[in-house]
This record gives sequence, C-alpha cells and structure tokens, in this order.
Amino acid sequence: MLGHVDWLAFLIAMAVVELTPGPNMGWLAALSAKSGRHAGMMAVAGITLGLLVQLVAAATGLSTLLAGSPVVYESLRWAGVAFMLYLAWEAFADTGSESAVNGDGPAGFRRGLVANLLNPKALVFYLLIVGQFADPALGAIWIQILLLGLIHVILAILVHVGIVLLGARLGAVLEQWRTSLPVRLGFALALVGIAVWIGISTGRTH
Repeated sequence: MLGHVDWLAFLIAMAVVELTPGPNMGWLAALSAKSGRHAGMMAVAGITLGLLVQLVAAATGLSTLLAGSPVVYESLRWAGVAFMLYLAWEAFADTGSESAVNGDGPAGFRRGLVANLLNPKALVFYLLIVGQFADPALGAIWIQILLLGLIHVILAILVHVGIVLLGARLGAVLEQWRTSLPVRLGFALALVGIAVWIGISTGRTH
C-alpha cells in the first residue's frame, strides 16, 4: 500500500520536524535536567501516547473536525499555554520536598500526555504534514496516515529519548544546586519561554 510513497522526502520531512526545537523538546530537556532520567522517560511515554491519540484522531477524521473549529482550536491553544505556566510556577516553587512537582513516576507520564494533547500544533500535524504523503490511488487514506504516522512516532521516540539523556546529564552536573533559587528561577523562566513559544507559534493568521 505504501510502495509508491516518496520515502526520501517523507523521512527528510519527519526528521526536520522532529529536530526543529519545539515545546516538547524544550520541556523534556528542562524536566530531565531538573528531575532526572526516570522522570524524563515517563514524560516521553506520556508524549508518545499523546501522539498516538492525535494519530488515531487524524486517521479517523476527528482532527479535521476539531482543527476546523476555531473555538476548539483556541481553547486547546490557551489551555496549553496555561499548563506550561503552571509547570513554570511549580518549578520555581520546588524547594526539594517530595511532591509531584518533581514530575517523577506517574506524574511525569500524565504531564507528558496532557502537554501533548493540549498542543494544537500536534492536533493538525498529521493532517498537514503526514497527510500530504497519502495517495487515494494507493488505497484507504486512513490506513496510509496510520502507517506513516507510526513511522513518525518511532522517530519521535528516538529523538525524545536522546533529549532526555542529554538533559539528565546536565542535571547531574547541577545536582547540588538544583533547588537553589537561581536554578529554580532559570527552569521556571525556560518554561515561561516555552509557554510564550506555544502561544506565538500556534496562532492562526486571519
């Protein structure tokens, strides 16, 4: 079914998308540096599940309906901004006590999932990018989007795991200072920057 796909163009497009700095990349790096490799890996699992949900939505046509609704799109967009600002506050308020603020375990998974689902850019990604490589002459469009999207998910996992490993190594260097005010402020400002990034990059021009 995918025998006539322009694989070189597809793989280049997917690589460019994944290697271009974005909210997931920045958040994973900050989380891993702040809370360690395990928290980062749990967040990767959450982000991956979020991508799979978006992929299924695109394959079934649900993304077309959601992306076509300005109210839904803007609600997701600003909810994503608010969520990142909330994480920024938690990073600043963390003084080293045992709490969900560290993003460890299930908390990291949930936050990765929520952060991805609230990103409207991810909502339309499979339709605008992956969907361009689907050809009605090759069979059912939804199956093609699903198969091509799974290839993207695998590539995304590899990139995200690499970011977590690098972020965790940086965190090891900062271990004895990670609850100090300058470090907490730095992480918080980084997350605020990501929130602003989401707000600007996902805005629609009319």
